[in-house]
Amino acid sequence: MKLQSLMTASAIALGLSVAVAAHSLDGQQYLKAAKVSLQQARKIALDALPGGKIVDEELETEKGGSGLRYSFDVATQAGTREVGVDAKTGAVLENSAEGAKKD
Repeated sequence: MKLQSLMTASAIALGLSVAVAAHSLDGQQYLKAAKVSLQQARKIALDALPGGKIVDEELETEKGGSGLRYSFDVATQAGTREVGVDAKTGAVLENSAEGAKKD
């Protein structure tokens, strides 16, 4: 029984990893300039919205902070939120309801 539970937990963890990895990161050309890794930025965004799930992500240049940010659309029970994480400092720059007009 313990082995089956362990296998189930492993399969779920693998499925979650694959779900996140399946996203194609828009803005990959900026990765060399980022000091915060994509994995670190994902964790920061999800820590800001516990229980949320990242449904879209990009790395973009935008005013505010260092000028380079990861932008995550995070699905929550209350709706989708946009979380911006500074790609050089890791600071949360935005945590707001996703508007009808997506960036």
